Order: sequence, then structure tokens, then C-alpha cells
Amino acid sequence: MGCWRVLSMVLSFLMLLLHPLPSPACPTACRCSSGEVDCRERALREVPQSLSANTSSLWLGYNFITMLGPHSFPPLPGLMLLSLPHNHLELIHSQALVGLGALQELDLSNNHLTALTPETFLPLTSLALLNLGSNKLEELETGVLHVLPQLRALLLQDNPWVCSCRILPLWRWLSHNREKVRGKSLLLCRVPEQLNKYPIMAFGNESFRQCQETSLSAQHYIALLTIGPFSFMASIFFCTFMGSTTVAYHNLRREPHFWRR
Repeated sequence: MGCWRVLSMVLSFLMLLLHPLPSPACPTACRCSSGEVDCRERALREVPQSLSANTSSLWLGYNFITMLGPHSFPPLPGLMLLSLPHNHLELIHSQALVGLGALQELDLSNNHLTALTPETFLPLTSLALLNLGSNKLEELETGVLHVLPQLRALLLQDNPWVCSCRILPLWRWLSHNREKVRGKSLLLCRVPEQLNKYPIMAFGNESFRQCQETSLSAQHYIALLTIGPFSFMASIFFCTFMGSTTVAYHNLRREPHFWRR
């Protein structure tokens, strides 16, 4: 019985050699090697789905991807680098990057992005480098940056920044995180015309003196809409009451015999 058991083990080992375990999937249009998936310049219009779960770097630059919809990527728990420059990206859905919690570097440069929401970046709790250069961003919600606790490097150059009061929150974040901003000298205003090519980082507090936070929040507007009609009705009632009282008082003074009675 012992010999048969040894023979069985040997045969099993030989079968494994003849039929090795299947290698991780690699998209047809890409080249894969040691966790790196290179899909650059493949005329792709969407993110390949047949990606191995052990993918650590994904290169998708120089393609024709116009949007990242919900769950654009399969679960990639080990993905640390995602490169998407020189595509035609116009929109990134708020759920597009779900499942990429280990991502440390994200390159979205040289696209057509006009707006980004904080929800989009919520899953990226490990992101250290974000490149948004050469897009069509006129402003950027600071919430996008606040949801990235590990952010160490940010690139925002070559965007058509509108240097109005709306850029004040972003300017404050940049001023408090100068060490994280790369290419500060290339961060320039585009609008208004008199500030064209003016460095955003050259602004000071006095530049935003007219932009003091006098704007009202939604709660304030609701309070005003509630108090306004109430105050109006109260004033009408008060005026009517005072008018009636005054008329009655004058009538009583004109009839002194009323008091005698």
C-alpha cells in the first residue's frame, strides 16, 4: 500500500508539470508582465475588464476613452498606479473608482475634464499623487482634496483657471499645502483677461478682500424665506391694531359727555 501511495503522489506531480496552473488573465490588446498591464496606444474606447486581480500598475494612456462610468474597473485590490493621460476623458462618474482602495498614483492629465466631485475620490484613501494638469478645469472643489488624506503631490498646471472669488477656497488650500503643489509657477490664471497668466500662488489675503465670506448658506436662505412672510404678517397685524387703537382714542376724546355718563 505504501508503494502505491508514493506512486500516486509521483503521478500527481507529473500531471501538474504537464498541465500547469493557468496564468493570470491579460487583455488581448495589452502586454502584461509581473503585475504590470500596458495598454497604451491601443485605440481603446473603454477600460479592459479581463484584468487580473494581482494587477499593480495599469497604463491606459494615449487611447480614446471619453468617460469612466460606474464601476469602470474590476476589483483590483493591489492596483497602486493608474495612468490615463492623453485620452478624451470628459466625465468621471462618482462610482467609477470603486474598488481601487490601494491606489497611490493617479494620472488624469491631458484630458478634457471640466468638473470633479469629492465623491469620485472617496475610495482612494491611499492616494499620494494626483495629476490633473492640462485639462479644462476652471475651478476645483476643495472637497476633492480634503477626501485624500494621504495626498503628497498635486499637479494642476495648464488649466483655464478663473481667478474670481470662487477660487478663494482652492487658493487657501494651496497656500496651506505649498509643499504638496508641484509646478507652482505653472499654476496660472486664464480669466479675467487682466489677470491672464498671473500666478495663482502669488495672490495674498488682500487680493481677496472683496471676497469676504458674506454669501449665505442654504440654511440662511430658508430662514429668511420663513421669517420674511411671518414678519410681514406680524407688521400688518401690529399696524392694524395700533391704527384701531388710535382711532378709538380720538373718538373718545371728542365725546367728553361719554365720560360723564
